[in-house]
Amino acid sequence: MASKNSTTRGPSDFEAAVAKSPQAVAEFEDHHHGFVHKLQHALHQTPSLVPLIVLILSIAIFGILLGSKFFSPFALTLILQQVQIVGIVAAAQSVVILTAGIDLSVGAIMVLSSVVMGQFTFRYGLPPEIAVLFGLACGTLCGYINGFLIAVVKLPPFIVTLGMWQIILAANFLYSANETIRSQDIAEMAPLLQFFGNKVSVGGAIFTYGVIFMVALVLVLAYCLRQTAWGRHVYAVGDDPEAAQLSGVQVKRTLISVYMLSGLICAFAGWALIGRIGSVSPTSGQLANIESITAVVIGGISLFGGRGSILGTLFGALIVGVFTLGLRLLGADAQWTYLLIGLLIIAAVAVDQWIRKVSV
Repeated sequence: MASKNSTTRGPSDFEAAVAKSPQAVAEFEDHHHGFVHKLQHALHQTPSLVPLIVLILSIAIFGILLGSKFFSPFALTLILQQVQIVGIVAAAQSVVILTAGIDLSVGAIMVLSSVVMGQFTFRYGLPPEIAVLFGLACGTLCGYINGFLIAVVKLPPFIVTLGMWQIILAANFLYSANETIRSQDIAEMAPLLQFFGNKVSVGGAIFTYGVIFMVALVLVLAYCLRQTAWGRHVYAVGDDPEAAQLSGVQVKRTLISVYMLSGLICAFAGWALIGRIGSVSPTSGQLANIESITAVVIGGISLFGGRGSILGTLFGALIVGVFTLGLRLLGADAQWTYLLIGLLIIAAVAVDQWIRKVSV
């Protein structure tokens, strides 16, 4: 009987117990309110901030050392002209690396697409407009093959694109017979192929259509990656493909679309390359794959995928251009450029690892 009374308690007993219980909410000591953590968090939220700061500092330093010789409109726009090809190819590389992949064939695709445009015009006598379309289709097809082997056959991106780099490079030399189409012939018979080399003067600054295309491409891709479902899927696949698959993301389709887009952008880079050098040369642009990865890494896009901004890639390409032109104007040996860029690459990866700690 006593046990029954002890187990049956009225509302007043519960209210009394609650009144006597501690009212404070549990608190945990937070060690992450210092300046360093706030900086780390800000850089994590805005990946393009680091390359932007480096770009501004490098411009300021070379400006102080060289004065008006460096700050002239001609010199600053010359940097844009020099990095336009790398910037376009780096935009293609950025989209791939965001999926935690890599494309070592971007340079070869670019050159092969330009060769196709030239050969279809001069060897087969097709209108330049049709030749350009075939060149763009060639780049897209190469990208599709990469994407299919990676997404469907499940081969590692590094191995696939390394093999495709060799295959496309060999096909390029075999198809072109290692012959260069001269700029004079192109200007006379197919000026459309040199379209991206046309210039627009604004005051003392000179912009080529290739520079305008590079900036427009980066802005469009930045919007698509941040504001569209496809862009969110790209980041999700790069961050965790298994989780993305469970969330309803069609991982295979996303990967194939990314590599096809990369191939198409590289084909546009091939078109811009003709405008830049004036001729169609099968030996040009051979280092574009390494240069594009350099711009992407310095631009703050994580090689582990899922984090970064394509605007950072543009800043990374410009940083390389600023160092190259600045050291050249200072009369320094060209090897200093490679040395400093190498240090920047290592520093960029180290900063990326440090920033990633904020998310774990």
